[in-house]
Amino acid sequence: MTDITINNAEDLKAEILRLRHLKEEQGEALKMRFSSPGAAFSSLMTVFPKESRLRFDIFNQDFLGLISRILLPLTLNKTLFRNSGFLTKGLVGFLSQKASHFISEDSVSGLWDKVKSLFEKKKQKQEDYGIPPESEAS
Repeated sequence: MTDITINNAEDLKAEILRLRHLKEEQGEALKMRFSSPGAAFSSLMTVFPKESRLRFDIFNQDFLGLISRILLPLTLNKTLFRNSGFLTKGLVGFLSQKASHFISEDSVSGLWDKVKSLFEKKKQKQEDYGIPPESEAS
């Protein structure tokens, strides 16, 4: 935006004419942008980033991610937020939809491997069949 100095009435009239002309140009540009339903829809979709569009979200997730998009909000609303209101359940649904992006087959298998390794360490500590230090073999 440029700083325009207005010193007299003629400068003011010239600036008013310039702004009216700019308004007409921008109005024509908006009419062209929303001239058809397809153009209006594509203009509306530019507001949302591509990562959050529904068609990309659904097809980029694996099977476990798709299941969690349905089961996570359903189980939360049926268990923890059973007696809560409409707005709370809607907010829980929205947040759990966003959280379901972090649930994938890789993350679940990694978590399963960590839990399994904890139990294997405990099992190895209990099963010590080594040679006792004061035996005949040492």
